[in-house]
Amino acid sequence: MTTTAARLPMLLEEIEVTGVERLSPTFVRVEFGSPALAEVGVDGPLYDQRIKLIFPNAAGELPTLQADESWFQSWLQLPEAERGAMRTYTIRALRGSGADTRLVVDFVVHPGASGPGGDFGATAEVGRRVITMAPRRGVPFGGIEFDPGTAKRLLLVGDETAVPAVASILECLPPTARGAAFLEVPVSEDVLTLRAPVGVSVHWMPRDGAPRAEALHAAVLEHLGEDPAPRVVDRVDPDLWETPTYSSSGEDVDTAVRVVGHDLDDLYAWIAGEAGLVTGLRRALVKDLGVDRHQVAFMGYWRQGVAMRS
Repeated sequence: MTTTAARLPMLLEEIEVTGVERLSPTFVRVEFGSPALAEVGVDGPLYDQRIKLIFPNAAGELPTLQADESWFQSWLQLPEAERGAMRTYTIRALRGSGADTRLVVDFVVHPGASGPGGDFGATAEVGRRVITMAPRRGVPFGGIEFDPGTAKRLLLVGDETAVPAVASILECLPPTARGAAFLEVPVSEDVLTLRAPVGVSVHWMPRDGAPRAEALHAAVLEHLGEDPAPRVVDRVDPDLWETPTYSSSGEDVDTAVRVVGHDLDDLYAWIAGEAGLVTGLRRALVKDLGVDRHQVAFMGYWRQGVAMRS
């Protein structure tokens, strides 16, 4: 459980499962409740707002955390068997208000592939508890990367792990938005009904046993009017995270040369998912097509074969 000795800028609280809905073979929607969620939220659209969830340890227990700035270090210092696992998720929706506020999170579950988040989603039932670290309304928090600025058209690309974020972004867009979303999912049964502006087309790309990212990569290039050449993946950085204002490689984004007079000047691209998928599209857009570095966000949510940390 958490303590309440001090008020943190963000919400750090235990929350309880109040509802579970199996959306498809891969997606499970879990609704959480707690009176503390009355304070959760942001001053504006949610877009791809990230939160942290701490899952119970093998004994089914949650750690006790100090509700002050030392909470993360105190969590790390706990024996691994006691502290449970922390993972990052997107707020899929906030429902209700006050003490009846519900936090909705869509979990990705993979048959035969074990992980703390997927396992929790696959076995979630009413009454189970987790700890969340989430934004407190009225307090700067971060965790929203979608920032199209004055772009006139959008390109949203993701695999199944990015579907909840893309779905939330689509729902938050103004009715006049234009662009396209490309979503790769494991099987055809994972195609969901999403709300999007009429000017934003949504393209679902089930793998159904085909290699990861190959058809998606080609479809994105065709959408941009380019030859769908074979996908080239440079050295994959499992921590790849690049936005118009930040680079995980240490690049000085402020001094990066801006491309002017390019055919894709009016584009903003938001691309997230498995690091190899993201790396291949980064090379295609920035290196091969010369898209301005300030018009793109590339986020490696996970790396195939590499255990996630938090």
